[in-house]
Amino acid sequence: MYLNSPVTQFESLSLTTEPNPEDAEIDREPIELPPLNRPSLPPATGEPSIYIAQRGNSLANQKSEELQKTLLGHRHERQLVILQDFPDPDALSCAWAYQLIAQQYDIKCEIIYAGTLSHQENIALVKLTNLPAQRWTLQTLKTKDLSFYQGFVLIDNQGTTSQLLSTVQQAGVPLVAVIDHHSMQAELKAEFVDVRPYVRATATIFTQYLQTGILKLDSSINQHVKCATALMHGLRSDTNRLMQAQEEDFMAAAYLSRFYDAQLLNAILQANRSKRVMDVIERSLKNRIVQNNFSIAGVGYLRYEDRDAIPQAADFLVTEENVHTAVVYGIVHDEDDELEVVIGSLRTTKLTLDPDEFIKEAFGQDSTGRFFGGGRTGAGGFEIPMGFLSGGNENSSYAKIKWEVFDSQIKQKLLRLVNPRDNPIQS
Repeated sequence: MYLNSPVTQFESLSLTTEPNPEDAEIDREPIELPPLNRPSLPPATGEPSIYIAQRGNSLANQKSEELQKTLLGHRHERQLVILQDFPDPDALSCAWAYQLIAQQYDIKCEIIYAGTLSHQENIALVKLTNLPAQRWTLQTLKTKDLSFYQGFVLIDNQGTTSQLLSTVQQAGVPLVAVIDHHSMQAELKAEFVDVRPYVRATATIFTQYLQTGILKLDSSINQHVKCATALMHGLRSDTNRLMQAQEEDFMAAAYLSRFYDAQLLNAILQANRSKRVMDVIERSLKNRIVQNNFSIAGVGYLRYEDRDAIPQAADFLVTEENVHTAVVYGIVHDEDDELEVVIGSLRTTKLTLDPDEFIKEAFGQDSTGRFFGGGRTGAGGFEIPMGFLSGGNENSSYAKIKWEVFDSQIKQKLLRLVNPRDNPIQS
């Protein structure tokens, strides 16, 4: 079902600080766009690439208009922009773009995430561009007066990967907008929703907004150049260095090429891996098992701040000869909050394997119907809370037993799909 499904089926399911004082001021008056003359869309047969491009242009104009009207209705307010706990370049760059767009309507946005930045490129992106994202833990959130905010926004996620969402919702802060390129996770009650699973990166969606004139990028404004560089990095990252890009993504990259700083982007991409990341990659090599061209590796316990070592290990394992798919997982623990969760990443080069479908079938849903994971073209991930079994790792014997149980259970669920004729526990 997952390994030999036709390409057409796969394609139909594929997914999914303050500003520097030296920066110039941005015109805060909203830009009035001329009436749009939307062409009627041709049927999907014949020239699919032309159809996709026209669909993208028409929808971008429509959504850009809707977003402007939404922002106009929230002038002079304060908003929270909530990212996934471990934000990637796509999320970080798009949140910044939203913040710059909202500034024109005198809307002040704070970009927040609950986890950490541990991937060396994400750290470099934030440091080198002064990207205004802040870490707010659940403890931090308790010290904040959330009545200060008139709305919140979800970008590159739909709330299922953020610890902060439930607290913000309980405080009565309304959901203003959801902008994402992953498949729909649940029915979202927001004023503005732009969820496009067929688009490879949320950065493509935001670049299309910019192309309509919702914010006029100016290469003489330092902040605009850095944001364009961040968007290029986000687009490049989510399309696997543009190798999985579609026409809309290339068009977005072409537009950003007028404004981004190539030297700055190169500096971000040249960030070195830490020793701890290299240790996790070494563990994944030692512990991997390979069946039917799948490489599966459990890496044991990791500190919360080293979480991004897991996808980097998966990126490494999938490059092995005769391997088309790699899954790496481990137990991530936060000693401060006594939080433990199983985190896993999948990488694949097999065109007929849908990561979203594969992970959802392997790990299923929790009692509320929320899937433990999902994916997009070529990549996926899962996150399974350990609940009652969290903690107790000061006893090394108990910690070892706990890991062995979770390691066996995860392997069983994966191998049931990889090689259903085998009994994974006996093998």
